[in-house]
Amino acid sequence: MLKFVLEVVDLLDSPRVTGSDVVAHLDAAAGERGLATSTTVHGDRGTTDFVQVRVPGTRGRTAGGDAPTLGVVGRLGGIGARPEATGFVSDGDGAAAAISAAAKLLTMRARGDRLPGDVVLSTHVCPHAPTLPHEPVPFMGSPVDIATMNAHEITADMDAVLSIDTTKGNRLISHRGLALSPTVKQGWVLRVSDRLGTLLEEVTGEPLVTYPVTMQDITPYGNGVHHLNSIMQPATATDAPVVGLAIVAATVVPGCATGVSHEPDIAAAARYAVEVAKEFGAGRLTFHDQAEFEHLVARYGSMAHLQTMGALPAEW
Repeated sequence: MLKFVLEVVDLLDSPRVTGSDVVAHLDAAAGERGLATSTTVHGDRGTTDFVQVRVPGTRGRTAGGDAPTLGVVGRLGGIGARPEATGFVSDGDGAAAAISAAAKLLTMRARGDRLPGDVVLSTHVCPHAPTLPHEPVPFMGSPVDIATMNAHEITADMDAVLSIDTTKGNRLISHRGLALSPTVKQGWVLRVSDRLGTLLEEVTGEPLVTYPVTMQDITPYGNGVHHLNSIMQPATATDAPVVGLAIVAATVVPGCATGVSHEPDIAAAARYAVEVAKEFGAGRLTFHDQAEFEHLVARYGSMAHLQTMGALPAEW
């Protein structure tokens, strides 16, 4: 996987890189065209290219089968903060991991190793993203808002979503490598999936590290409350269970910092996404306990209102 990551990071570390360049890279890995697409979207602060890859499974929906579809989202504001910063920024690690995982899955498919379920991988490519003030360190911004990102990165057929994002700009996770979130579904923060945690230990060879997810974190951006970052924002746009895979550091690192990406950590995130795809599509892994979720809803009611912007208090 490290080979794929090195190629992808080199590709993304350019002020002129576009989504079409990424699609060409993935087409070469697949040995065919049409599985990857790029869409340019204009926002108030520039443009970005949304890249989406659908890797068909042998029993997936594309083939008319019933195997579940996994969504993998490389979440970020931008891969570069030019002209403020020169080079590939820390915030781009999520995009690099998702694209590398896509390249690996497409290469496997071309060689004859096809997974049972479809895998849809989405991210966006913006080498000139703005930055935003945030504590304790500045955030990377984006030319488009979070609702636009979700609209282009989340598909209706995703039965579960693995969201990969750099999560280094905080003091909550003092660990170098990867950390796993609890599962979030329809406004409920559920327990950490046992099999997802075990699989992360197997992939990294390290004890499982998790991180706290607050109710604020699973509400949409723009509602005036603090968010850890955008890693859990896909949970506001789908009824499917969402888990965040955070690429983390032992110290506070701004998302707009350059020269701070650790390729082995990106590779571990991409390898994890591939292994999750193998087990999820085969029905050997679930992101949550559906019976327990239904029991919670029956006892305490829906929490889906947390997926919305909510009501604005009159005094505001």
